[in-house]
Amino acid sequence: MPFVKVQKSRAYFSRYQVKFRRRREGKTDYRQRKRLCAQDKNKYQSPKYRLVVRFSNTKVTCQIAYAMIDGDRILCQASSSELPRYGLSVGLKNYAAAYCTGLLVARRLLQKVGLDEVYEGNTEVDGNVVSTEYDKKKYYVDQVDDDKRPFRALLDVGTKATTTGCRIFGAMKGAADGGLDVPHSEKRFPGYDRDTKEYDADMHRERIFGGHVSEYMEYLEEEDNQKYQEHFASYIKNEVAADGLEELYESVHEKIREDPSPSEKNDFEPDKSFKRKAKLSYDERKARVQGKKDAKKAELAADDDE
Repeated sequence: MPFVKVQKSRAYFSRYQVKFRRRREGKTDYRQRKRLCAQDKNKYQSPKYRLVVRFSNTKVTCQIAYAMIDGDRILCQASSSELPRYGLSVGLKNYAAAYCTGLLVARRLLQKVGLDEVYEGNTEVDGNVVSTEYDKKKYYVDQVDDDKRPFRALLDVGTKATTTGCRIFGAMKGAADGGLDVPHSEKRFPGYDRDTKEYDADMHRERIFGGHVSEYMEYLEEEDNQKYQEHFASYIKNEVAADGLEELYESVHEKIREDPSPSEKNDFEPDKSFKRKAKLSYDERKARVQGKKDAKKAELAADDDE
């Protein structure tokens, strides 16, 4: 095949449209965002709420957000860095911690809007999808109140791949069990087999209570104790045993339901002992430079004399 030079004419460049900045940076999927934010015009500017789940290197963050013309507004947020308040100080990024964070943001939001007593959510965690039909509509809660409908939020996964068993769905399951109406199915939960189209809810429940972590802890402790000491150093330091993880997560769920309110913010107090050095004037800077020059000349002269 002969070499063909690609010609891009002036017409090509004059019609070239630069993509949005966050698309160029790979941060926002605008095709997804449009479908999450665009609302029917006959609903008169009532926003679509999104359950935004993001993972950093050390923690999970869940937010309830809605879009305005000048940017998003955050109605409520929770982070796994708050979980030490409830007794969980290790493993703040795994599936079980994501579930706890989703549960926390759901209970906090419902408390804020006055729906926490109406919609308590699923107190018995079994891994099954809870849904009910009411007035020809499907709601993902146990019961629908006649006066107050459940708070609906759509899952926003960002640019993360939605693979089966992903931790994002742990946060979503926590929010759904916390009383939020989040549309979902069991097809992406741990325990779902795509070939047989069967769902094992017990496997999902085990993942929610950190069964996969405790199993790996026991395996490492027997097979490679040195690696166990390194890999689970924070667990050992906080005296978290493999056989006590399920009880730990159960107690965390109970404490979150008792008090989901955010902790009080500490007032910022700057360090007033620090004082910035006074800026030198032009004459002082010139004198300083001249002093350095004189010192260097004297040093060179002394070397010549020797």
